[in-house]
Parts: sequence; C-alpha cells; structure tokens
Amino acid sequence: MANEVALAARGLTRELPGPVPVTLVRGVDLTVAPGEFVAITGPSGSGKSSLLYLLGLLDRPTAGTVWLAGEDTSGLSSDQLAERRLARIGFVFQFHFLLPEFSCLANVEIPIRRLGRLDPAAARRRAQGLLEALELGEHARKLPEQLSGGQRQRVAIARALANDPPLILADEPTGNLDSRTAALVFATFRRLAREEGRSVLVVTHDTGLADTADRRIHLVDGRVVGRE
Repeated sequence: MANEVALAARGLTRELPGPVPVTLVRGVDLTVAPGEFVAITGPSGSGKSSLLYLLGLLDRPTAGTVWLAGEDTSGLSSDQLAERRLARIGFVFQFHFLLPEFSCLANVEIPIRRLGRLDPAAARRRAQGLLEALELGEHARKLPEQLSGGQRQRVAIARALANDPPLILADEPTGNLDSRTAALVFATFRRLAREEGRSVLVVTHDTGLADTADRRIHLVDGRVVGRE
C-alpha cells in the first residue's frame, strides 16, 4: 500500500459470533488520502461506528485488512496497535469523555504525557497552544463542567490533536450539539484537513453537515452502497 495513502481498508468484515452470527461490517473497501475530509453516513444500525472502530484499530476485523500510513496492521500485537493509535490517530466521540476532575489543559496534556516524547513543560506549552488555536486559551484552567457543550467538544478536538496525528477519526461528534455549534465543529474539521493536511473521517447522521465534506461514503447493513 503506497505511503501517500493515509488510511485504507480492503475486504473489511466484522462478525459477532453466536448461534446466529451478526455481521456488522461486510467487505468494505475504502481509501483516504492525506488532507482529505470524508464523511460516513447511513441509517441507525448500518455499521458506521463499527467501521470507524475497525479503521481506528480499536477493534480487530473478522476478515480483511487495515493499512495505516502504508503499514499493514493485521499482524500487529495489541501493544503495537495501542502505540499506533496513540501516535498516529486522534479520536473524537459523541460524548467528549473529558475527565471531570481535571482542567481542560490537563485533559489535553494526558495523551502527550502518555506518548512521552515531550518533557512536562513542553507538553504543557503544546496543550496550551492547541487550546488557543481553538479559541479556548482563556478556559484552559477551567473544569469541563464550566464550559458549554460546544466548548467541551473543542477541548476534545484539542486532545485528539495533542500528539500531532495525521489522522482524525470522529464518531457522531455533533450528536449532542445545536445546529450552529455543530457547523462550527465541522468547520474545524475542514480547516484541519485543508490547512494542516490531516486526514479526517467523520461518522455522522446529519446529511447536511456530511455534504460539507470532500466526499461521502454511505453504508447500509454494513455495506458501502454509495460514494459521492
């Protein structure tokens, strides 16, 4: 798989075993280029989140392969997968999952300290810089509960960017936001793709927001049935 491909999947399938097996993802092929903003849409239960978890190395496929920056991840150990996630992928979820007892600044610092490439002072400077870039610098010392829903989600985006990952994966990141704030979050994703060259893959039920992406992939019953 060529290095100019940020993320790729071939024949990706996820099946839950049991007396009656349930197939969540069925033979999905896709490719995401560096700096591309892609939306994944589909009805509830179509396998959108299951596909994102496979692409983000949070779950292992029953069949098929995921390539991350040209690397075949199928033979990696659990520890190696965790290292790739920490270093190369930023995750944003519908629920921000910020730790309530820590300040916004400390929340953003957590993945930086886990990766261990920066000393504490440099980690703090980077976290502060990310918050300022998302217009949250003045809120750095506040607890998450002191912020609005949109501000919390922007803190979550800052945390996703903490280790400078080339790939951002977001699962219904605007599901709990009003339409204006949701549009601002999507505008942030577009900027990350177009100005910073990051690849962004977003699962969303909002087709209006999905239309603002560079490309849309539509799932039904775990299969890709449309690409726009």
